[in-house]
Amino acid sequence: MSRIGKKPVSLPNGVTASVDGQTVKVKGPKGELSVTLVREVSASVGEDGITITPDKAQERAARMWGLSRTLVNNLVTGVTTGFTQKLEIQGVGYRAAVQGKTLNLQLGYSHDVPYPIPEGITITTEKPTMIAVSGIDKQLVGQVAAEIRGWRPPEPYKGKGVRYEGEYVRRKEGKKK
Repeated sequence: MSRIGKKPVSLPNGVTASVDGQTVKVKGPKGELSVTLVREVSASVGEDGITITPDKAQERAARMWGLSRTLVNNLVTGVTTGFTQKLEIQGVGYRAAVQGKTLNLQLGYSHDVPYPIPEGITITTEKPTMIAVSGIDKQLVGQVAAEIRGWRPPEPYKGKGVRYEGEYVRRKEGKKK
């Protein structure tokens, strides 16, 4: 039995949900999102929120129960508050700037790295070394942050590169003479 799957996803004020077959659609103040659930689980909207129930006849249903409930919960959280992922840039001369629909990264290469900002994502740079990726789709926010980090992941000797806020980079000792 899934402890997560048993809990219904509560709907805050101003949020409406509808279920059409295996597709759950959630509409709120920040926008509209939908997810298609696997066929081993089913969703229903009641007065206490969205309830996910597994098909007891299938073994895979128990594994998909908690996952499906979490995906629906992420939809509700996204349309009410949204998600934000912060990145830190460390290194001499490393910086970022938003110009229109493009994020320009200077990461120690001989050229600037232009990153086109996808639809539904907002990128802001509070400081030249801090990037905030925000949006209503948790998966898309995480994917964009991972792609930006992928241009220059933190290296273990000097710690230079792009890292998530609060990420610990294990440092190595350099060569000895």
